[in-house]
Amino acid sequence: MMEIMDKISIKKTTNSRLPSLDFNNIPLGRTFTDHMFICDYDNGQWHSPRIVSLYDIPTHPAAMALHYGQAIFEGMKATVDPEGNPMLFRPKKNAERLNFSARRMGMPEFPEELFVEGLKTFVDMERDWIPPMEGSALYLRPFMYADEPFIGMRAATSYKFMIIASPSAPLFSKPINLWAEKKFIRAVEGGTGEAKAAGNYAAAIRPTELAKEKGYDQVLWLDAMEHNYIQEVGTMNIFFKIDGKIITPSLDGAILSGITRMSVIDLLRHKGYEVTERPITLDEIIEAEKNGTLEEAFGTGTAVGIAYIETIGTEDGVIKVSEDHTLGLDVNDSLNAIKMGKMEDPFGWMVQIPR
Repeated sequence: MMEIMDKISIKKTTNSRLPSLDFNNIPLGRTFTDHMFICDYDNGQWHSPRIVSLYDIPTHPAAMALHYGQAIFEGMKATVDPEGNPMLFRPKKNAERLNFSARRMGMPEFPEELFVEGLKTFVDMERDWIPPMEGSALYLRPFMYADEPFIGMRAATSYKFMIIASPSAPLFSKPINLWAEKKFIRAVEGGTGEAKAAGNYAAAIRPTELAKEKGYDQVLWLDAMEHNYIQEVGTMNIFFKIDGKIITPSLDGAILSGITRMSVIDLLRHKGYEVTERPITLDEIIEAEKNGTLEEAFGTGTAVGIAYIETIGTEDGVIKVSEDHTLGLDVNDSLNAIKMGKMEDPFGWMVQIPR
């Protein structure tokens, strides 16, 4: 492995776009840094890891990812500590999850050590693109797709693994409202819901558009059989505080194992809270609102950080969660402080990239 990493080739751009970036006005997902990381897979092995100037990738019209959906990705963020050193949040967990997704989608695993070292080298080059404001970050998108040109239903034999980056401001700055979806489903046990597969998100686009037409921000996904058990939110896992106890849906084979989700569980338990992972029904949330025990709810995810949930719309009416977001704010502040090196990291989550 070290032999491969020693051969990461680097070709820096001669015309950086950084001077044109306004850190106070960053269009969401539309601004990209100067470089990208690429590694190729064929003949049964990964090879030629390199960092080059960002450019459009030539793609054969028969590339199998376009026809059969072998495409997976990860979402990560790089922040800076008070000394200006870039910081990565639990990158090994992302490497592990990428390979979990790869196995589910019939794709080759990517060497986890190369994943982490490639990220560190890449982020070191793009460190000046990291927004310094709290809640902002350099969003990192590692992804893998099948690029073999072939029309036929089988696993591809050639792939590309890439990392691109986009500076980002905080995604949700105000509380959000969810629509509990009972017609469309996101995933079912045995499907691809626990993998971070591109097709999962394609299937969510239309239901999300319909939810927004109703005045909501995101879809609250329910189980496929009874349309009652809560799974996750469009881009997040979800937590509830009911009668002083914190609960989150247990991973059931249809829910993505969020890196932020597992970190929030650890953080809350470290703070002395009781956190329970178990099945949660929409009926239970409705009953908790009626009897006054529904105290708070928030979503967790890499892109959003912590999103405070104000209401949940259903076919029978609106669940008013809470206007009090004390717990979510505390979790958000603690996570941001750890990510920016302003608070002790008791978990060893952060990976610093010194000059």
